[in-house]
Amino acid sequence: MKYIQGSVGQILLLLLALVGIGISVYLTIIHYEHIPPVCSNTGLVDCARVLSSEYSVVPGTSIPITVPGLGWCLVSAGLAVLGLRLIIQPYWLRLAQLLWSLAAIAAVLYLVYAELVRLHTICLWCTILHVIIVIMFLITLVRLPQPAAELELEPEAETLEPEKPLASTLPDQ
Repeated sequence: MKYIQGSVGQILLLLLALVGIGISVYLTIIHYEHIPPVCSNTGLVDCARVLSSEYSVVPGTSIPITVPGLGWCLVSAGLAVLGLRLIIQPYWLRLAQLLWSLAAIAAVLYLVYAELVRLHTICLWCTILHVIIVIMFLITLVRLPQPAAELELEPEAETLEPEKPLASTLPDQ
């Protein structure tokens, strides 16, 4: 039962990463195919303006910022799958997930700054992905201090009958 409880966080991380992969793939496709995004293009929410701005590409390149975002989501999904495959979810894995999501938080802060302060508009798809990253960060933050024993499958030895005292196992003299 504890294995299932410990896996809930990994399952949530995996599902969120998969949604992030879907959004990143969609935004990458519309970048290269020059397709208008399915999103508002007036007022505060203007995906087309954000996705065609100088902030929509990796600085100094023509690579859309969604490509590193896709890579981040793929690694996050891989870490979650690894967490699901391990019976004991070790501290190093939880720390790696936390640090990985913290790196994404730094990118999110920069991109939100670019959207709100520089462009005065936001992209709905980007915002959804930013919220996903914040949720993933919070999940990894909450899970970090948990001892591995709380996240592992109970050993079978604990469910067996207790051993008889040594004196009762000796033959009668």
